[in-house]
Amino acid sequence: MRSVTVKTRCETFMGVRRMDTHSTTGSNQQIGGADSIAWIKLSSIFLPLKTPISDAKVLTGRQKPLTEVAFLFAEIETRQGHSGIGFSYSKRAGGPGQYEHAKEIAEVLIGEDPNDIGKLWNKLCWAGASVGRSGLAIQAIAAFDVALWDLKAKRAGLPLAKLLGAHRNSVRCYNTSGGFLSSPIEEVLENVEQSVAAGIGGIKIKVGHPDMNVDLKRVAAVHDRIGGRAAMMVDANQQWDRPSAMRFGRLMEPYNLTWIEEPLDAYDVEGHAALAAQLDTPIATGEMLASVLEHASLIQNNSVDFIQPDAPRVGGITQFLKICALAEAKKLQLAPHFAMEIHLHLAAAYELESWVEHFDWLDPLFNERLEIKDGRMAVPTRPGLGITLSEQAHHWTRGTAEFGKRA
Repeated sequence: MRSVTVKTRCETFMGVRRMDTHSTTGSNQQIGGADSIAWIKLSSIFLPLKTPISDAKVLTGRQKPLTEVAFLFAEIETRQGHSGIGFSYSKRAGGPGQYEHAKEIAEVLIGEDPNDIGKLWNKLCWAGASVGRSGLAIQAIAAFDVALWDLKAKRAGLPLAKLLGAHRNSVRCYNTSGGFLSSPIEEVLENVEQSVAAGIGGIKIKVGHPDMNVDLKRVAAVHDRIGGRAAMMVDANQQWDRPSAMRFGRLMEPYNLTWIEEPLDAYDVEGHAALAAQLDTPIATGEMLASVLEHASLIQNNSVDFIQPDAPRVGGITQFLKICALAEAKKLQLAPHFAMEIHLHLAAAYELESWVEHFDWLDPLFNERLEIKDGRMAVPTRPGLGITLSEQAHHWTRGTAEFGKRA
């Protein structure tokens, strides 16, 4: 664990923001009552999965089964005692790289005003500009960005959704973790019953098996088991070519699916646009994209009906909100990927009714649980994201680094 001490810059105040709005100058001495970031702690935490997970990418030989998820957590505290927590993550490769990049850039936040979230995002981005503005470097920034939004909402005494301007107090939710291709169909059907009994409003299963007949049988079995009690979605994880995706999509029309997810390569903008135009079943994608500009291409080319950004993957809440603004202008529906602890708040603040993805994998990391009833996940009333790290999370920690000094 290393500690870095940095002199704080001067901040001059002009005007009053509700209680403390101000503007800053570039002097080298802190004056007045401005708050500033005093301490940052980074943690590299690896969450083991109970059983290895396989989707179409594994069955086609592109990836190995998923056995753990690497998380980068950032905890930020200010001189006045306010605090926030945020996280990013990586499946399979990339987790250690996120952690190392975060350690390289964290120091630039010490002494800065935590209110200036957009400015600080840019500062973090420029600190590592030579490695680009998407991918691993931006995903490392996400942990800081989410922590700063959490801090801001906590300081206001509001859930993050309320700080952003919520449109609703709960969001439709669907389950994915019970429908992987690595699970026998009997297990998937049992998971359907458990999800419906738990009040979950949608069931998503994985498709994209090398033998499309296997997919068709599993879809039919799950659709029959649901029996109209919940919505149904399928996810191909980018495994089809254009003709296969069109053929499968036409075969799915009688099932009235809520969406077909990632039927094509994530960057095939034209292919997704053709599917969206020709199929009645809505098309969903976006989770694998790592920047605002990549999502903008999907949105501007009418390639999706449901946009699926992932805040940790696109650089945090600051960037996610930019994607939402583009999507709202096109009246697209929103269904963020993974990380329900973050995305629940963001989906609640989206203009149109949204979906949030329920994964129970992350439950051991946090002391709190999200409430589900009548097909919807309730926005917590706790300030900020409403999460705190569990003792178990600390046991799974493989590395920490600290910067600055606690107030």
